[in-house]
Amino acid sequence: MKFINKEVKIGLAGIVAMFILFFGINFLKGVNMFKPSNYYYIKFSNISGLPKSSPIYIDGVKIGTVHEILYNYNSPGQVFVEVEVETQLRIPKGTTAEIVSDFLGNTSLNLMLAYKATEYCQVGDTIQGKINGGVMATASELIPEIGKMIPKLDSIMSSLNAILGDQSIPSTLNSVETTAANLAVASKQLNVLMRNDIPQLTAKLNNIGDNFVVVSEKLKQIDYNSLANNIDQTLAGVKELTDKMNSKDGTVGLLFNDPGLYNNLNSTAANAASLLENIKENPKRYVHFSLFGKKDKQ
Repeated sequence: MKFINKEVKIGLAGIVAMFILFFGINFLKGVNMFKPSNYYYIKFSNISGLPKSSPIYIDGVKIGTVHEILYNYNSPGQVFVEVEVETQLRIPKGTTAEIVSDFLGNTSLNLMLAYKATEYCQVGDTIQGKINGGVMATASELIPEIGKMIPKLDSIMSSLNAILGDQSIPSTLNSVETTAANLAVASKQLNVLMRNDIPQLTAKLNNIGDNFVVVSEKLKQIDYNSLANNIDQTLAGVKELTDKMNSKDGTVGLLFNDPGLYNNLNSTAANAASLLENIKENPKRYVHFSLFGKKDKQ
């Protein structure tokens, strides 16, 4: 034990401290030195400042970290990101990766798995990557459009100022206020009408409807065939009477169609009327009464 002097102890303590520092730094970066992992490469044209040890997510779940970033000096415009993922993960062929940035500028890497694929990538294969600017990219795309809208907004504000400066606005507002008051009164009257008159009108309409139902039921009870037969018989009788009146064989037909008979009847009626007038004027000429016996005519 005489060889373990003070200097050796200090050296051993330094080595242990270096190991602790190394594993501590990797632990803080999210690198688990004692957990087995698989390595894949993702090809980008621009990584948008993606740092090492950045987390890798699938559907919001962290499944690995960025292990190394390699620039292809032989083919400028190609950046390869070496990623370390859990061994349980099987990456289907056709899977892509995208770099996403948030409002604070932090970047992360998302794997977009091709769920319908039936073949899987081998460890060390290369996956195609792209950049998804997220909300910041959308905002940057909107900035030129907003710049185009600013002159229109200035024109709108000028028009609004001109409208608000118009002297007729107060009178217009007063008119609108008066109209609103009139509408309120009309609304109250309408409410009164709805509470009082409308129920009465509804009751009357219901009563009329009931009467229509009763009339309809009575109309259904009528024997239309019998009624039609009676009408036909009546029309036949009227036709027969008309035919007899037009015929010269019957008395009525002779009366209507024989002018001589008509004239004789008129003459007889005239003579009868003249005789009645004469009887009224000279009753003694036609009737003789005597209480003492009959006198001889002079």
